[in-house]
Amino acid sequence: SVLPNGIELKQISVPFGVIGMVYEARPNVTVDAAVILLMSGNAALLRGSSSAAYSNQILVTIMRDALATTVISPDVIQLVPSDNRDSVKALLHARGKVDLVIPRGSASLIRMVVDESTVPTIETGAGVCHVFIDEFADLEKALPIIINSKTQRPSVCNAAETLLVHKNIAQKFIPVALKALHDAGVVLHCDSASLALTGEIPASLAGDENWSTEYGTLEMNIAVVDSVDAASDHIARYGTQHTEAIVTENKANADRFIALSDCAAVMVNASTRFTDGEQMGFGAEIGISNQKLHARGPMGLEAMTTTTWIVTGNGQIRS
Repeated sequence: SVLPNGIELKQISVPFGVIGMVYEARPNVTVDAAVILLMSGNAALLRGSSSAAYSNQILVTIMRDALATTVISPDVIQLVPSDNRDSVKALLHARGKVDLVIPRGSASLIRMVVDESTVPTIETGAGVCHVFIDEFADLEKALPIIINSKTQRPSVCNAAETLLVHKNIAQKFIPVALKALHDAGVVLHCDSASLALTGEIPASLAGDENWSTEYGTLEMNIAVVDSVDAASDHIARYGTQHTEAIVTENKANADRFIALSDCAAVMVNASTRFTDGEQMGFGAEIGISNQKLHARGPMGLEAMTTTTWIVTGNGQIRS
C-alpha cells in the first residue's frame, strides 16, 4: 500500500531464526520438525527422548548428509544430546541464541518446558477434548463421531476424552453410546446420572481428577448436562483449549457452542480428529498450539514465520 505522503508499505514474512524442539519418543517428529523449520527458513535444534536416541541420530545424519550436497549448510539441523537433562536446561535458558522453543509431548513435558524456559515458547498439544451431544443431535451421526473421536487413535492430543450428553436425550442415547464404546474396548468413567443408565455395561464413578485427565488410552468420561451453556461451563473448567465438538441439527445451539468455546478448533457434526494440519489441508504440522499467541491450532510453514514491515520512501521526513 502507499500512504498519502508517498511512502510505500509492504509486510513480508521472515523466519524466527533458531527454533528448539523438545519432544518425546516419536522419531517422526524429528523429520517433520526439521523439514518444516528448514522450509520456513529456520535452523532446527532437536532434542528428542533418550528412548529414541539412536533413531533420531540416524535420521538427523541422513538429513545432514543430504544438505551437504546442496548450498544449505548441514549445521541448520542440530541434534541436542538426549542422554542427560542438562541439555534441555541449556536449551531452555539460551535466550538470545535461541529464538523460540516448541515442546511436543505429554502434558508434564509441556508444562516443564513452559515453566522452565526463558526463551519464548509456543505451548502445544495437551488435549482434554470433549464431544457434546445436543438434544437436537442426529443420533445416527453422533455415534460414529464419538467412536472415531475416541478410538481411531486414542494416544494423540485430538482424541476425545469426555462425552457430554444433553439430559433430554440421555435416557435414550447413553445406553446405546456406552454399549458401542464398551464394544470398542473403551473403559468408562461416568457421573452419577450416566452411571444409572449403564445397565450391564461395566463402568466406574468418575472422580474430579478424571475430568481433567488426558488418558491417551481407551478410556472415556461420560456426563449428563442440562444445556449448551452447562456443557460449555464443564469444558471451560476441565478442557485444555484444544478441540471441542458439538453434534446438533440446531444452528442456534451450534452458534452458541462456538461462541462459548475458547479453544483452537470447534467441530460441528464432525470428529475431533480433524484438528490436524494434513486433514485441514495445511500439509505437515510441527504441532497443534492451544495457546492464543503467536499461533493457534495446527502449525505449518506459515506459523513458523513472523513479519517485518518494509517502509520505502523518497526522502520523506516526519513533521
